[in-house]
Amino acid sequence: MPSEFNTIIEPFRIKSVEPIRFTTRAHRETALEEAGYNLFGLRAQDVLIDLLTDSGTGAMSAAQWSGMMRGDESYAGSPSFFRFEAAVKELTGFRHVIPTHQGRAAERILFSEACRPGDVVPNNTHFDTTRANVEHEQATALDVVIREGREPATMHPFKGNVDVEALESAIEAAARVPLVMVTVTNNSGGGQPVSMENLHAVRAVCDRHGIPMFLDACRFAENAWFIKQREAGYEKKAAVEIAREMFAFADGATFSAKKDGLSNIGGFLAMNDDELAARCRANLILTEGFPTYGGLAGYDLEAIAIGLKEVLDEDYLRYRVRSVEYLWEKVTAAGIPCVSPPGGHAVYLDAKALLSHISSSAFPAQSLCVELYLSGGVRGVEIGSVMFGRTLGDGTEEPAAMELVRLAIPRRVYTQSHIDYVAEVVAAAGARASSLRGYRIVEQGPWLRHFTARFEPK
Repeated sequence: MPSEFNTIIEPFRIKSVEPIRFTTRAHRETALEEAGYNLFGLRAQDVLIDLLTDSGTGAMSAAQWSGMMRGDESYAGSPSFFRFEAAVKELTGFRHVIPTHQGRAAERILFSEACRPGDVVPNNTHFDTTRANVEHEQATALDVVIREGREPATMHPFKGNVDVEALESAIEAAARVPLVMVTVTNNSGGGQPVSMENLHAVRAVCDRHGIPMFLDACRFAENAWFIKQREAGYEKKAAVEIAREMFAFADGATFSAKKDGLSNIGGFLAMNDDELAARCRANLILTEGFPTYGGLAGYDLEAIAIGLKEVLDEDYLRYRVRSVEYLWEKVTAAGIPCVSPPGGHAVYLDAKALLSHISSSAFPAQSLCVELYLSGGVRGVEIGSVMFGRTLGDGTEEPAAMELVRLAIPRRVYTQSHIDYVAEVVAAAGARASSLRGYRIVEQGPWLRHFTARFEPK
């Protein structure tokens, strides 16, 4: 990257494009009503700028596409698997690598084999599928993020850090803790990083209690870049060195390759425990596929193996984090409250602060999501009381700690003009904040209700 210039340019050229469809507000109103005011229910063709997720929505590189051409589709013992396994082992150092079709499959297998009813699984902050897979085993998913991680406006370089004292207390109070998990970066808390110092402290607690430590490593490369930028002693270390040091603290990891694997599909479960790995492989065969493909095609394994190397390119990481920071700067300059500082993959709008007249039980973040789509065809995702609230026995709602709208930026997809447009739409929605109203749920499923719930305006 030329050091004499301030502009950070995309470290790639665009060789293939996909048209996007422009719609009217009237069209979007109809589409949203048909979807039950749930943005997951919209057809992608009715979305102008899709920031629902950065998972599996990125653009793969020429090297990945060409690598896919040598993908071997053997049922067992595919050469593609061994290239994939070698890439994961080189990065993580774990002895056992189990491919899965995506990250939530790795979570399901891990927790179904490691957890028993009544267990407690601490994490800085569980994301939606992680929490659901823990709770499906009748265990408790306990969040022990530092206080600053629950305060959107508070500036802190590592707001994803685990509260080590709270972790210690949770372990001492629990009947059984099968493992401790740390999510890097901390998605539910605004894509905030975890420091190396904190990983070391969590490892020390786990060692004292004889408990394995796992990473939810979906965005490990972004976390490594933040450590390089913000933590003393890491300024001159390469991102790949930092990533390997992060994995060295852990006994295993779950991973969605749809994020920092730069791939459209896939993931893995990796660990050092021989006995647990054997049980997980047996579970994989029952539900996902043979251990050398795990529900994936050979060409998917090839794409992941290449993506794990590309994602640690520092020119890419500089561009990636700066593109998120750029949107955050534009939005905060317009007076819209956000999680600060910006995270690595998304800008998180603070709907609780912006829509203080809407109670958590009326889902302010869902209201803001709807307005962004109606205003300009921008699709974000609610990370608040729809996703993380709980319906109590008396029918009332226990709200989430924060009411956020996540604008997740797909990797290597949108240009600066797209991001400028998103900032204008957010500013316009913010200007109408006082006129927005809440929503009520009229239909919901027993698990992960935010994916399929239907709403109506209050």
